Amino acid sequence: MYHKITIFFRECTHWLTGYFSILGSALVLLVTIFFLSVMHRPIWCACGDFFPWAGEVLSPHNSQHFFDPYSLTHLLHGFLICWLLGKASPRGSWWVRLWMTVALESGWELLENSEFIIQRYRTTTFSLGYTGDSIANSIGDILFCILGFILSGRIGFGRSLVLLLAIEIILLIWIKDSLLLNIILLIYPVEFLKTWQLSH
Repeated sequence: MYHKITIFFRECTHWLTGYFSILGSALVLLVTIFFLSVMHRPIWCACGDFFPWAGEVLSPHNSQHFFDPYSLTHLLHGFLICWLLGKASPRGSWWVRLWMTVALESGWELLENSEFIIQRYRTTTFSLGYTGDSIANSIGDILFCILGFILSGRIGFGRSLVLLLAIEIILLIWIKDSLLLNIILLIYPVEFLKTWQLSH
């Protein structure tokens, strides 16, 4: 009897943790949308085309539609956050780590759309015409990060590391950019890398 009661309370706790995690994640997304609107981010691309995908990175459509090639870098954000949270709290609730993933990625989206980071991108990377993300694109980025978090947890560290490296190589060949290259150029501009990126 005692064992059944323990299992019942454990399942209830797990269910409530999941419920509050989903509720908390939705709240974080709503707060993020609110602050992005306060920062005068457009809801969608100013072009008026409501296509969910924009594949050309050196264009006014970049970071303005729901998905673009940089969505894959946000998938990798999810990998990295999954690894870090797994190391920091190996026995912690998966649901709590999911909420933290949403919170961390949402925080990055707000920082990424600050005037300082926008100007940093414009001066240190090949994104010379970058004006920030649309709200739709930011939400798409957060969703891709969540997908990356879930996928990495499912396939494990080894396979997700291989997949991360494969995606980085694909992005370098495809758009001459990647998560690692983006981080390097954002922190410390390397002129020859920027010149190489612009040689499309």
